[in-house]
Amino acid sequence: MTAATDLSKYRAARDFLLQHRTDQDAACAGFRWPKLEHFNWALDHFDDLARDNHATALWIVGDDGSETKIGFAQMAERSARVANWLESLGLQRGDRVLLMLGNEVPLWELMLACIKIGAVMIPATQLLSRDDLVDRVERGRVRAVVTTSIHAAKFDGLDGHAPGPVLRIVVDRPAPGWTDYAGAAAASPIYTPKCPTRTDEPLLLYFTSGTTSKPKLVAHTHASYPVGHLSTMYWIGLQPGDVHWNISSPGWAKHAWSCFFAPWIAGATIFIFNYGRFDAKRVLDVLVDKAVTTLCAPPTVWRMLIQEQLGDWPVRLRELISAGEPLNPEVIEQVRAAWGLTIRDGFGQTETSAQVGNPPGQKIKFGSMGRPLPGYQVVLLDPDDRPADEGEISLVLADPDLGRPIGLMVGYADSPEKTAEVMRAGHYHTGDVAQRDAEGYITYVGRADDVFKASDYRISPFELESVLIEHPAVAEAAVVPSPDALKLAVPKAFVSLTAGHAPDEATARSILAFCRDRLAAYKRIRRLEFTELPKTISGKIRRVELRRQEDARAMPPQRGAAEFFDDELRGG
Repeated sequence: MTAATDLSKYRAARDFLLQHRTDQDAACAGFRWPKLEHFNWALDHFDDLARDNHATALWIVGDDGSETKIGFAQMAERSARVANWLESLGLQRGDRVLLMLGNEVPLWELMLACIKIGAVMIPATQLLSRDDLVDRVERGRVRAVVTTSIHAAKFDGLDGHAPGPVLRIVVDRPAPGWTDYAGAAAASPIYTPKCPTRTDEPLLLYFTSGTTSKPKLVAHTHASYPVGHLSTMYWIGLQPGDVHWNISSPGWAKHAWSCFFAPWIAGATIFIFNYGRFDAKRVLDVLVDKAVTTLCAPPTVWRMLIQEQLGDWPVRLRELISAGEPLNPEVIEQVRAAWGLTIRDGFGQTETSAQVGNPPGQKIKFGSMGRPLPGYQVVLLDPDDRPADEGEISLVLADPDLGRPIGLMVGYADSPEKTAEVMRAGHYHTGDVAQRDAEGYITYVGRADDVFKASDYRISPFELESVLIEHPAVAEAAVVPSPDALKLAVPKAFVSLTAGHAPDEATARSILAFCRDRLAAYKRIRRLEFTELPKTISGKIRRVELRRQEDARAMPPQRGAAEFFDDELRGG
């Protein structure tokens, strides 16, 4: 089977999804993952897409207003130079490369180049601590590191944690002991691969954000992300020529999802605004000025945007997406009222591409993540691994029609035990709990680790948090069980406030009364504490940390300085 044959299969699958972009039923019924033997996404798809194509592939706007635009043909040539240069430095197929870069042009050049030569990428956020880097170098068996001069010192003395000498590359300016990335410009613009790329070869290693435990090491291949993100392209609703902005930091899987694979699968422009500090007004101005057509942002960003009068900005957006954590219905309604557009939610993990979502043109049910996307057979499983209307989200590993989902990881690179645990009983177990209605719409309940019982009732933190966030004083909230002598546990909310609201008794009284009016008695929030929420470096709330804090409390619990008890306020 030739590369041209495999490319034609890949493109046929993509074009089928583009053709049925607003008909999810037809897309799911007719889509099949392309069965590819040899496929190198950068050489076969991207370079073919880039041939004589001078449309903008990457558009970066700096905090100072400066702009950089790289065309598809130019990006293909530049990445070929980098591929040749990396091989000249001794980097080989299978070598592991830690990429700790911001949203800068070399990141995209290097990702394409690593794919071309068969190197295995380990994306890393620039927020990593020294201990984080030691963990990544050791468990990732890092052979090369690429970063900027400001972060170079973080790697001093780390060679002893690697399997051998580490090639160190700095992209901005020379640094002692580091190879200057500028040397790549002198390499040949024509790259010839040493051998064909098998689709089962390793391509990406992702360290998860570790909300509940030590980061897992997720392994993806030349198929699972490059081909698997066909489902992500479909969910977002990307079309050729779109200007797509995904507000995401490099180093996390969502950046590869929507700042690399999905847009370039479709032939869209990847847009980046490198603001120094988030400012909702500036973000909205950029959306208008640069005529962005599709926007994906995490819930935190959407919650900050709705603090502005959105209707004052005449955006030219066609698609709005939220990802990372479930989005509260109140936010969706405010955006729809201002722009006439509905933010579409979806679900996926570092371990997969987009599994569940609301693609364009479908009926939206507030609070629901949507339905299974093309290529995925999703089943909710009860604690005994039996299909149920409510249970853990799982993927069928051997569906008679779809086969194994291509967008699913191979496994956890350094833990066959953990891999076996999540791949048991013919399903991949996500660790997330959801409900499914009669029409097949799936509504997120929470991480299996986060759902808890109070007075023998099952409580979904997300359901309570969705109510809390509707109160104008609440910027973000996290609900966990708090020990109680009589009920064993009661729901407690940790709340960060919007500007202009004081963390005092009056605000607490208002929030708790607001929730009492909207929640059944057994779900009511009984305790509330004002605080800054602990988060992972990827921005996800660490409820596990809050739970540990509550579990350590003495009994009976003594009210803290910024803490308020519902029964005391109602009695006062």
